[in-house]
Amino acid sequence: MPRKPDETVLTNRKARHDYLILDTWECGIVLHGAEVKSLREHHANLQEAFARVDDGEVWLNGMHILPYAFARGDLDPVRRRKLLLHHHEIEEIARKTGEKGLTLVPLRVYFKEGRAKVELGLARGKRNYDKRQALAARDAQREAERALRGRPD
Repeated sequence: MPRKPDETVLTNRKARHDYLILDTWECGIVLHGAEVKSLREHHANLQEAFARVDDGEVWLNGMHILPYAFARGDLDPVRRRKLLLHHHEIEEIARKTGEKGLTLVPLRVYFKEGRAKVELGLARGKRNYDKRQALAARDAQREAERALRGRPD
């Protein structure tokens, strides 16, 4: 049976605009009840989410998962969720986030072999001039591609 490709549920596009991503990790996420069904229906939001290392564990804060419509139990949609990583990865993340100006940002949520995963990025905030340079470079690339497409062969 052929493997299904990873199904990306949601991405945090603003994170790549506001931050310079230095390193990434794939981690599992602990979900309760019908949160998995809500995720599969794309009823979640990563806009205000961030991760933090507390007592040797990594926690995702601020991720909003709407309650599943047909679920019986009530869960807080913005509760903090535990992320699953190897011990050596947690130590590395804790050491790197101890540096000034670095933070953990969730980049995307996806399903891999039926399990929910979070791509976590080590990020440094961009300055306004960095954002303007990135926009200018993207516009220049778009113009170059447009000019090449318009050229007769």
